[in-house]
Amino acid sequence: MTKNADLAVLIRNIPDYPKPGIMFRDVSSLLLNADGYRMTIDRLAALVDPDTELVAGIEARGFIVASALAYVLGLGQLMLRKPGKLPGEKIGTDYTLEYGTDRIEMHIGQLKVGQKVLLVDDLIATGGTALAGVDLIRQGGGNVEQALFIVDLPDLGGANKLRAQNIRVGALIDFDGD
Repeated sequence: MTKNADLAVLIRNIPDYPKPGIMFRDVSSLLLNADGYRMTIDRLAALVDPDTELVAGIEARGFIVASALAYVLGLGQLMLRKPGKLPGEKIGTDYTLEYGTDRIEMHIGQLKVGQKVLLVDDLIATGGTALAGVDLIRQGGGNVEQALFIVDLPDLGGANKLRAQNIRVGALIDFDGD
């Protein structure tokens, strides 16, 4: 039995999405289950460093995780957005996904220098999105020491790339071979 098997069974597997050969792990089915969603947030919250000052979520499913965690922890939430979504002065970074490229941005002045920020998203695969989030937070003056995810696809190496940046990585569920 795998860790958090009760949550893993609530995640829908969609083969060949967004392109052939990709097994998409869809956490939206987990979020539909009230008990599963609550347990997910509670278990992630139990992993958060006690001196964390802010929770950063990556658009879009990362917002769902970050918002709930920020609420439970009594912290604010920083939104890392896709291009064209932020009206003010912003910084951004481009990154590579396992199936293409993208960009995330954040408003300038959202972080205090040295502020300890927890990075969260629904899933880590190759690590491109998470590394871009770390880069963006660091550009803004923040400090990322921890990143949490519902799902890790360890065979794709993203969590290890974060660890190479001296970031502690936690995930509730690992799906091997994807």
